[in-house]
Amino acid sequence: MKTFRNNDMPEYLTTQDMPNNMSLLKFFAINALELSAPASPLLLQQQQSSCSSIPPPGWLQLAGHPESIAPAEHGTVRKRISCSTDSEAIAYLEISKDPHATKLVPRFKGIYEHNGETYLLLQDLLHGFKDPAVMDIKMGRRTFLESEVTNETLRPDLYKKMVAVNSQAPTSDEHELQAITKLRYMLFREQISSSECKGFRIEALKMKGAEPITNLKTCKNAGDIEATISNFLNGRKAVTKELIKRLKSMRQLIEKSEFFQTHEVVGSSVFIVFDEERVGAWLIDFAKARRLPSGIKVDHRRHWVPGNCEEGLLHGIDELIKVFEGIYADQTKVTPSKYNSR
Repeated sequence: MKTFRNNDMPEYLTTQDMPNNMSLLKFFAINALELSAPASPLLLQQQQSSCSSIPPPGWLQLAGHPESIAPAEHGTVRKRISCSTDSEAIAYLEISKDPHATKLVPRFKGIYEHNGETYLLLQDLLHGFKDPAVMDIKMGRRTFLESEVTNETLRPDLYKKMVAVNSQAPTSDEHELQAITKLRYMLFREQISSSECKGFRIEALKMKGAEPITNLKTCKNAGDIEATISNFLNGRKAVTKELIKRLKSMRQLIEKSEFFQTHEVVGSSVFIVFDEERVGAWLIDFAKARRLPSGIKVDHRRHWVPGNCEEGLLHGIDELIKVFEGIYADQTKVTPSKYNSR
């Protein structure tokens, strides 16, 4: 067994107007990436035998492969990766050296190798939370790597997926061929959601005391987006204000970060959690973060064209802040209630 540790762990921004002795926000790394490897049955058996036969209280995954991450001891989650040089491992190692980027992400605790398998060790930020509200927001206008869509093979399976969502979406030629390329399908997937125009889409959410809602990828127009997030915030004015503050800090840190200046960051999510006492937001999922080719610069806001490596991360954060600010403005017009004072 071999464990690599990062000794310089980042601290998290917390709600300043709330008690300092409350438990830390519990983080469950939501892995919504298609290419992530699942955790091995051995790991899951070890977790079940060493901890309990059921997931720990508060254990939650909103999106992605259910076996990709497993709880570990000491407020840690293990995420299975292919090897110690996996792209996400490299991303976390580089982020850990960036004083700005470390403030955005779950605390990186190292890389763990056991029985020929490799795992990321990440801080479990949902530890100690009581039935929190959780939201996963996939960021960017583009949530796929260019390398994923270079193959121009016509695929009947992707045509069927497109038709299942919208039978009118294929062109007459595509209907005749009954096949489309992966690039065509991936662009279609972005277009049916708010990703292309807003630079983000709501992947999933969980309200207090309710089951997760995961069928939100076609939540596209501004009214539906605002209504969904407003319902999630449930009139909590103090929570909304703190999230605006956190999102603005996130934007500023990204703009200052050397890591983000030198990488395209595809498919990452803004992960939001709050309960009755604390609130926070982090950027998670870096399996598709890639160092930029020599001579390429990105501002994370421009539209993507093949070769420019723009993914629209900051455009999405800009738009997300606008939505939260609009909701907050509406909340201040509402007659004060037990929620608005929190």
